[in-house]
Order: sequence, then C-alpha cells, then structure tokens
Amino acid sequence: MATLVKGLGQATRPLLPVVQSWDRDARRWVRALRRSPVKVVFPSGEVVERKPSPGKQPRKGVFEAGRHEQRLKQPLPVPPSQTPSTWEESGLRYDKALPGDKRLSSVMTIVKSRPFREKQGKILLEGRRLIADALKAGAVPKVFFFSRLDYIKELPTDKLKGVSLIKVKFEDIKDWSDLVTPQGIMGIFAKPDHVKMTYPETQLRHSLPLLLICDNLRDPGNLGTILRSAAGAGCSKVLLTKGCVDAWEPKVLRAGMGAHFQVPIINNLDWETVPNYLPTDTRVYVADNCGLYAQAQTSNKASDHGWVCDRQLSKLHKYEEEVDLETGASKGWLPELEVQSYDLDWTEAPAAVVIGGETHGVSLESLQLAENTGGKRLVIPVVPGVDSLNSAMAASILLFEGKRQLRVRAEHWSRDRSSY
Repeated sequence: MATLVKGLGQATRPLLPVVQSWDRDARRWVRALRRSPVKVVFPSGEVVERKPSPGKQPRKGVFEAGRHEQRLKQPLPVPPSQTPSTWEESGLRYDKALPGDKRLSSVMTIVKSRPFREKQGKILLEGRRLIADALKAGAVPKVFFFSRLDYIKELPTDKLKGVSLIKVKFEDIKDWSDLVTPQGIMGIFAKPDHVKMTYPETQLRHSLPLLLICDNLRDPGNLGTILRSAAGAGCSKVLLTKGCVDAWEPKVLRAGMGAHFQVPIINNLDWETVPNYLPTDTRVYVADNCGLYAQAQTSNKASDHGWVCDRQLSKLHKYEEEVDLETGASKGWLPELEVQSYDLDWTEAPAAVVIGGETHGVSLESLQLAENTGGKRLVIPVVPGVDSLNSAMAASILLFEGKRQLRVRAEHWSRDRSSY
C-alpha cells in the first residue's frame, strides 16, 4: 500500500519546473522598466504614473508624426513627362523625354532645311566643343538635347538661363546625328550675327588686311575646310556670294571645326553689295585654278586659262559681244586681267582673294570686280599633266602666301624704322 501511494506521488510530479509567482512578477516588473512604460504596477498593487520627458513623445506618436511630416514634404504627384529634375549647383531644370516623344525628330526635320534656317533664323550645332565655342562667342542657344546630364554641366550655367533642356536617349541622338561618333548633345541656336559676335581676342590681334570671297562654292566639305584655313591664316572677313552652299549647314560646320566662331562670315551676298564689305583701296585677286603656268607667261587674256575660260563661262554668259562701229571688230566679253604667279608680291594694299567652285568656277562678276579694283589673276603652277588643285587646297595656299608676304613687309618696315 505504501508502495502504491509512493508511485502515485511520483506520477503527479510535474514534468517541467514550476516558476514561483513572485519570481514571475519580478521579471515582468524589470522588463516593464526597460520599456519605459507610462504606468508601473508594483506587486503590492501600487500604481505609479511616469510622465514623458520634455520634448519626447511615445514611440507610437513619434512614428506617426514622422510619417505625417514625410507626407507633407512629398510633392503632389504629377505625370512623369512634367516632372522636372534639378541639380543643386546650377538651379537649372530639364525635361526628360518619354518614349514616343517627337520633339527631337520634329526639330531635326525642319532645322536641317536651308529654307527653314533662312526663314526662322535658327541653326543646329552638335558636339561639346562646337557648342562651347558658340557660347563663348556669344551665340544665343534656344534648345539643348542631351543624353547625359554631365554634358550640360560642362557648359557655363549663366548661358543656359531660359534655355529648354531636354534629356533624350542616346539612340535618338544617334539617329539624327551627322557625326560618325555622336557626342550625345545637340543644340538649336539663333543664327549668329557677325556684328554681335565676340570673337577670340587672339584672333582679332592677329587679324590681317586679307579677305576671302567665296564664289559658287557648293561642296560643304570644301567650304568648311576653306573657312578653317581662313581662320588659321588670320583673315579679317569671309564673304559668301549667292550660289554658295549655306555656311551654317551641318556638314560645313563639321568641316569648319569651330572656324565659324573665330572669323566673321557674311553669307548670301549679291555681287552688287560685295564692294560695301571691302575696306577702302582693296584690290580683288582671282585665283586661277587650272595651274597652266606656261600659258600664263605667254598670254594675259583671262579667256586663255583654266576655269574662267570661254568653255565654262559661256554657259552663264548673258552678254552680247560689243562691236566696234569704226573697225567692225568684235570686242571680247571677258575682262582682261594681268596674270601673275601666286608667290610674287600682291599684298601691297588690302587684298581680297576670290575662290571659285570646281564645277562652275568663278563668275563673270568676280572678274569684273577684279578689273575695277586693279586686281590680277593668281596662278599656282603645277606639273604638266596633273589635274588642278581643288578649291580648298588652292585657297589655303593663297591665304598663307598672303600672310607670309604681309609678315615680310612688316619686318622690313620695322627694320627700316629702327635704322633711323
């Protein structure tokens, strides 16, 4: 019996240790103190209220207040296409084009048209260096399309006030770019006015009494190269007559490598107005592109040489041959100009060099202007049997030869002055 009672006592023994109530209450009390409660209830039943410290709120209240403040700080939701992005250092804003945005394509379609450029007075510039040169010279930007924000940050911020900045995908710029390797930025500018432009001080300091007149130049690459040579030689001005390719065409700009913003360019002139842009006592010299030096030594008639001969000018000839009433002999309709080699002195007075296109050559008006100003034809001799030089090469040779002659004359003058 005793054994049975002992077994029952062992059977009723709990399997887990029993925690005394006072121990459990004490642990709860300590845990409550760690949580900084609002009220503390002691085992004796005493209740003590705890006031929060000044400036502090209960965790729940703080969390809800923070969320409320965040809601107030968040701007009202607007459509993605109208969401402006800003950068702190400049305070400027740009618009991000969404898929299907036609602004770039619509602008590119019209700005690459010469009639639009002449009517609206806007041009397209591409590339960071060309755009930077334009801004430095005082060109007025209207719109910039770019693929990376860094490209815009490289530009002077004071020049971007009031300019539309639109970020587009690089693929969109690549589709409209004329460059082999697009640089990710395009700009629409107001067509520059040579009177309002600010050309580099070094360019103005090295400017020479030497002008360039482009006549019937229709190849964009040749014209761009000629403008670059004119800037390098120190020409004071470049005049383009009607019939030339537009100086602000993208291909000309690309070949010019920034020369458009280093030398004044006056575009689309009538021959009647050309003398108005020439300094006083300027002599006009016409470049002979054929290089028939032997014929130049034996004949002074303009009709005997190269691309100002009867064969080419007769296509544009609208004049009747004059007949001498006394002798009955017909007079030549081409002005007779003296011919000389390009390396003989021809810069004793302010000089203007006329360069014609390879296809159509110089016009009759250019020969008449040279005759009226006491100018001559300049011949660049080449080996017999070799085709003539192209217009860009001939212009470069003549311009830098003129620069050499002016430098030699200046050295002689300085030496003569110092001898007194």
